[in-house]
Amino acid sequence: MMRQLSRIDNLIHQFDTVLRTLIPHAAQPSRPSPATASIHDDAMSDAERRHAAGLMRINHTGEVCAQALYQGQGFTAKLPEVRGQMEKAAQEEIDHLAWCDARLQELHDRPSLLNPLFYAASFGLGATAGAVGDRVSLGFVAATEEQVGRHLDRHLETLPPGDHRSRAVLRQMAIDEAHHAQQALEAGGARFPAPVKAGMTLMSRVMTCSVYRL
Repeated sequence: MMRQLSRIDNLIHQFDTVLRTLIPHAAQPSRPSPATASIHDDAMSDAERRHAAGLMRINHTGEVCAQALYQGQGFTAKLPEVRGQMEKAAQEEIDHLAWCDARLQELHDRPSLLNPLFYAASFGLGATAGAVGDRVSLGFVAATEEQVGRHLDRHLETLPPGDHRSRAVLRQMAIDEAHHAQQALEAGGARFPAPVKAGMTLMSRVMTCSVYRL
């Protein structure tokens, strides 16, 4: 019989997850990157490489925010099954985080310096949503993942034509995010009204504009 984790055990696990999220190259994926050895980039100019790195930095920070969001929600979720669903989705987001980090290394660039700030803000939002109720928390996941999906679609359109490796990563991420959104709604998540989604879009734009270069 498995030992039930104590509050101290959970806090240690949370702290370990924070470190793995914020320390570059610390996240370990459970799945291999979609940018397999058989996928090769075409030649890119310096400007195209910088643009690709800026987009992947945005996606990396988005995954930092996703980790914080799921951790905050799991910390305050009422039902054990909802908490378990948050933890499973967070594991898949770790894959995304590690894939984006690896791609940034390949592009000779780095993650955003603003990641700790966005992590803290996202954890607070997730914990607040979880404290309000599981239905709201799951609805927040669905609305967030829907926005991420649209965000990834735009990046797929604007990546340099020769950047096939980033494109492979983003395509798999888009599939996973759509699955997370559907799962959250099927689990009873509330559908957020348009004004709430508009506010979330505005916050997302603040993040993308600041992280592209920083």
